Amino acid sequence: MDIPYEMIFKRKSFRRFDESLALSGEELQDIERQVARLIPLEDGIRVNYRIIPRKQTSSRRGEYCLLMYSEIKEHYLLNAGYLLEQMDLYLAAQDIGACWYGMGKPEVTHEAGLDFVIMLAFGKGRPEEFRKDYTRSRRKDLSVIWKGDSLMEIAEVARYAPSSCNSQPWRVYCDPHRIQVFRATGIRSIMPASRVPYYNSIDMGIFLFFLETCLAHTGHSFERTLFPDEGSRADPIPVASYLMPEG
Repeated sequence: MDIPYEMIFKRKSFRRFDESLALSGEELQDIERQVARLIPLEDGIRVNYRIIPRKQTSSRRGEYCLLMYSEIKEHYLLNAGYLLEQMDLYLAAQDIGACWYGMGKPEVTHEAGLDFVIMLAFGKGRPEEFRKDYTRSRRKDLSVIWKGDSLMEIAEVARYAPSSCNSQPWRVYCDPHRIQVFRATGIRSIMPASRVPYYNSIDMGIFLFFLETCLAHTGHSFERTLFPDEGSRADPIPVASYLMPEG
């Protein structure tokens, strides 16, 4: 079973958690072990994680929060989304609900030279609380986010990546041997306008993990290139390119 791929269809953003349910010490240890196995989008960016009770943060959801701290370097926000989405899918496989809590803050925002980036709130769920029909999720039409007639089976699944306030900033141009991924600007959202680029950059990391999970599941090998994220005035902004061998 391809667990990350299968969990795309099960996961959902939990808005309510049953406070009568609690994670066991063994489950928390398993989560900590999984955190240690996360694969970064880009090597060379120092990160650290902490799992703390929700009450030690401003989050109003979940029993615990997984905090991510990072070195502030190029692609660090992409990397954050790529890493924590792996946990989002892992938690769904364990019947543990999760929610990206973008506006939440921990008591400690700087640690060992690293800055707090974002948190994932989580708590025990019931199997029936998870998604049964992923197509009921509200997503933009494929004609908006995916240009080109190639790899439509991948487009159909990857577009269900979660995003801040469901803003879905990804725009893709695809031909049979190359996928180009961009971040749209001018996204309208309930988020403060000044924070949209920050959270949408994390969203793009989430989308890249969904995209790569779909490519791997369908047997497509690829060579990924990340574009510089400083000083771009393009619209949409280039994020990544995936080159797939011919034949």
